[in-house]
Amino acid sequence: VTATIPVDPNCRYEEGTFPHFSGLVDSITIMNGINAPKVIQCIGSDGNRYRQLAKSGNDDLRQDAVMEQFFSLVNMFLQNHRDTSERRLRIRTYNVVPFTPSAGVVEWVNRTVPLGDYLLDSNRIGGAHARYGTGDWTFLQCREHLACEKDKRKAFFKICDNFRPVMHHFFIERFLQPADWFQSRLAYTRSVAASSMVGYIVGLGDRHSMNILIDEDTAEVVHIDLGVAFEQGLMLKTPERVPFRLTRDIIDGMGVTGTEGVFKRCCEKTLSVMRENKEALLTIIEVCLLPKVFS
Repeated sequence: VTATIPVDPNCRYEEGTFPHFSGLVDSITIMNGINAPKVIQCIGSDGNRYRQLAKSGNDDLRQDAVMEQFFSLVNMFLQNHRDTSERRLRIRTYNVVPFTPSAGVVEWVNRTVPLGDYLLDSNRIGGAHARYGTGDWTFLQCREHLACEKDKRKAFFKICDNFRPVMHHFFIERFLQPADWFQSRLAYTRSVAASSMVGYIVGLGDRHSMNILIDEDTAEVVHIDLGVAFEQGLMLKTPERVPFRLTRDIIDGMGVTGTEGVFKRCCEKTLSVMRENKEALLTIIEVCLLPKVFS
């Protein structure tokens, strides 16, 4: 149900022109998390297997679905504007199908890896930091040092000196040709800029490293788990005060110019387009703010 099917203006959907549900694979994969979402594989009539993430419990996917509609509308405006179209600015989207307030399925984004898995691995002792951070502190050592020190600011700078960013190695590992390396890093920087600005406008929170995926083919970032939005992060036990995630590792992937140059210019262009089309965007946002919609 999460497959993207082109719309036929003549409404002629004949059998064989699009895949339909044929069956399910016998096994499932249980993911980490409080609600333990399940990865299921559907077999299509075309013989292909379609991965989907089935979520239930406290996860209300209706807000995720509305947010994806908002991202799609932003993409349309970015595509129609000359400056942003030339830079190929866009937000990576995926399909979300809510069934009830507490259950639904999410399209599995293939060929992506969470930033946290690449940088530290799922066990928090491996990843790129273990491969390239020779002599650096481990993740656990950093956490322990921060917890023990009373002066958190001083502890943070001490950690920065002993835990160097390694994100630039992602492009060296996966894009061996110089032209591919340059294009992927450019696409990554543009993607981070566009998604950061859109996330800032809608107050998107909970942007930890496992909720940001990176495409292994294009290096674009994909934001998942959009349940904390509209500044809801400020009401958490530990308030989220940063407008978007821009850590040292994320900046490290942008190259020598960092947040200047491409990133800064793309941020300005994205905000400009959203400001020009604020009335249409507010229409979608207001849907999320109406109590009757989610009651």
